[in-house]
Amino acid sequence: MSIKGIEQPEYIEIDKEIRLRKFDGKYDFAFEWYQNIDTVWMLDGDKEPYTWELLDKMYTWWNQAGEVYFIEVLENKIYKSIGDVSFKQDDMPILIGDKNYRKKGIATKVIRKLIERGKELGYKELEIEEIYSWNLDSQKLYTNLGFKPFKETKNGMSYKLIF
Repeated sequence: MSIKGIEQPEYIEIDKEIRLRKFDGKYDFAFEWYQNIDTVWMLDGDKEPYTWELLDKMYTWWNQAGEVYFIEVLENKIYKSIGDVSFKQDDMPILIGDKNYRKKGIATKVIRKLIERGKELGYKELEIEEIYSWNLDSQKLYTNLGFKPFKETKNGMSYKLIF
């Protein structure tokens, strides 16, 4: 499912080696990403790895609330899933699950493309529901793309980008 009244594309090309692939209900390869305690801490403020049930609940919720994509990179002429990103007007969480692809600018390219998508959909602004105070990498990612903190949350800040 996608955003109500909006057709979610099967693929969004980021560049010649990176694309987003629409969530298709198959995510067994993603389980490993959510087993890393440090990763889960940055995403959820929790130190417990995901169970299969929690992973299913997360993807089901996001698939009903907005658009879910797997981030894929072209490696040896085959696309490989390395993370996921969800998109709706009031939140846009991203995970580069494969640590070998972190700190390479992929998340920046993906979020930049989703900002373009938001503009194409006629949105006047985009929000990030919460970035934890300890998640400095995510704060840097979104602020470098123009998002500004606008509301304090229990464990961090909400961010907004006004077009």
